[in-house]
Amino acid sequence: MSNSSNTIAIIDYGMGNLGSVANACSFLKLPAKIITSPDELDDVAGVILPGQGAFGDCMGNLAAAGFVDPLKDWMAADKPLLGICIGLQVLFEGSAESPGTKGLGVLPGVLDKFVPHPDRKVPQMGWNSMQQKANLQGKPCPLWDGIDDDAYFYFVHSFYAPLPPEATTADTDWVSGTTTFGHEYTSAIWRGRLFATQFHPEKSQSAGKRLLKNFAATIDG
Repeated sequence: MSNSSNTIAIIDYGMGNLGSVANACSFLKLPAKIITSPDELDDVAGVILPGQGAFGDCMGNLAAAGFVDPLKDWMAADKPLLGICIGLQVLFEGSAESPGTKGLGVLPGVLDKFVPHPDRKVPQMGWNSMQQKANLQGKPCPLWDGIDDDAYFYFVHSFYAPLPPEATTADTDWVSGTTTFGHEYTSAIWRGRLFATQFHPEKSQSAGKRLLKNFAATIDG
């Protein structure tokens, strides 16, 4: 990368959980800072896009803060980005949570809502396991280095990314982890240096901390 810094930007667009992400990075001694303007992307080498709340509010806040096109350009240039929770969901074209609201659209598909069941309350809230998926070349996602398959992470969400059709090319090969909550769904993404998790690594104890360190390792200053 042309940037000489290895600083990670944590994007503040008014959608929560910034403090826990920043605290986790500080605990791990990762060079991270909270930013509020897309102009600040010029001074960083990686991005964490966190968030909690509704899909429509998230996209509205990103647009109001001027981040939509800069984030699309960032990902098109294959610069390191880690989406967390709603930060994964907005990578898609849309969500049943906010009909008519367009997502960033870097991944195909529309998010759906979990169907309530007597044995499963919605939202899914708490610990659940994730099954790691290698890519078409058999390579594991760099985020899973040192993390056991079926490791448990902390989830809080009502909407999910359905599993896409079976990948046949690099463009369709982006599911790096799945989780089952009534049925299997996409809980982690990897395409180039684009990563995203439906779960919260900053709230997932040792496995989550290792994941954040692994993301930082994908950034070459």
